[in-house]
Amino acid sequence: MTGHPDFAAVEAELATRGFTRMVFELDRIETLLDLLGSPQRAYPSIHLTGTNGKTSTARMIDSLLRAFGLHTGRYTSPHLETVRERISLAGEPVDEQRFVDTYREVAPLARLVDERSAEPLTYFDLTTALAFATFADAPVDVAVVEVGLGGAEDSTNVLQAGVAVLTPIGLDHTEWLGDRVEDIALHKAGIIHKGATVISAEQQEEAARPILERCAEVGATIAREGAEFGVLSRAVAVGGQVLTLQGLGGRYEEIFVPLHGAHQAQNAAVALAAVEAFLGAGTRRQLDVETVREGFATVTSPGRLERVRAAPTVLLDGAHNPQGMAATVTALQEEFAFSKLVAVLGVLGDKDVTRLLELLEPVIDQLVVTRNSSPRAMATQELATLAAEVFGPDRVAVAEQMPDAIEVAVALAEEDVPGELAGVGVLVTGSVVTVADARRLLKR
Repeated sequence: MTGHPDFAAVEAELATRGFTRMVFELDRIETLLDLLGSPQRAYPSIHLTGTNGKTSTARMIDSLLRAFGLHTGRYTSPHLETVRERISLAGEPVDEQRFVDTYREVAPLARLVDERSAEPLTYFDLTTALAFATFADAPVDVAVVEVGLGGAEDSTNVLQAGVAVLTPIGLDHTEWLGDRVEDIALHKAGIIHKGATVISAEQQEEAARPILERCAEVGATIAREGAEFGVLSRAVAVGGQVLTLQGLGGRYEEIFVPLHGAHQAQNAAVALAAVEAFLGAGTRRQLDVETVREGFATVTSPGRLERVRAAPTVLLDGAHNPQGMAATVTALQEEFAFSKLVAVLGVLGDKDVTRLLELLEPVIDQLVVTRNSSPRAMATQELATLAAEVFGPDRVAVAEQMPDAIEVAVALAEEDVPGELAGVGVLVTGSVVTVADARRLLKR
């Protein structure tokens, strides 16, 4: 059920906590959860961190667990259209009634914690508490929880989950996590707790070292992509790809995943291993292959090379750092045969924008730069200047607002194209906020 009369007011009250305010310490969330009766202890959890692929991998894990008959809760961020997307039950965002009811239970206790603390609870602290309370109330059999930022001091790290998942780690959020891959991996390895099973995607050496050291320190068991599990083969198929995966418990063949790119195949291998670990499959026991196929076949990942229009094809992709953009560009080259591709780009000011532009340049005919709705968005003219240095001024157009940017991009894509528009495309990318802004317009 949606359309609750108080939902907008609750959403607005939540927003007053400052959507982008960061305070990294666990005391406040721990106090709040204690007052709520420790809802995060009411169910086992699978906890995910990494630089790229967290949300897609979390959605795959959720889908697989549901195929095996478990009632799931999933907590991911950021959201594209509504805060309710962050908290899912059985694969669907919670309805407005449940969101409002849970908020009303949690909010008075949150105000109590605010009064006792030097800093009030953040927006992310509170959505995390709402998720954990929602899952306990449902109740769920298992929670699939993505960190917000980092790991060790992230609000979600009160879980001490039995299965910890690390997707590929690279440079991002350097202003908070440090400017070396090693430092970032150290933060992220903080979600590994005593006795956990760790599922790690293939990592560069600087990231692998702190992860292994943390496992040794807390007595965790690690399974690594390329050693204990991985992608054995992948073939492009209509609407996605067909994979053969090596799991912890054996080979899984003819797995159709309706998502594009080698990075999504890697996410699938990581997700499968995490579910095997959670369900107790391993060297002596394999999961039912038909059920695994069923779980993967229904996966969706909005804003990840998501097709929202045809003729011209409009794709939305939230790549916002060099590692993510490189994966997107590779997928575009391998899986889409565009004769002409125009990109709409809006980025946040703290990103490696020049590198994003350099990665995009070989696959894009023309670029339309714009500004997304985030207060941290890079100014359009500043982005246009950087873009002109990489693309040359003739290939760069400027549109201050997203509706205009999409209109300009579609016009450029259709320009001088005789006959069918089948090979013509528009890619909207550079930030999850950019994708959210475009999605609101295009999904109407």
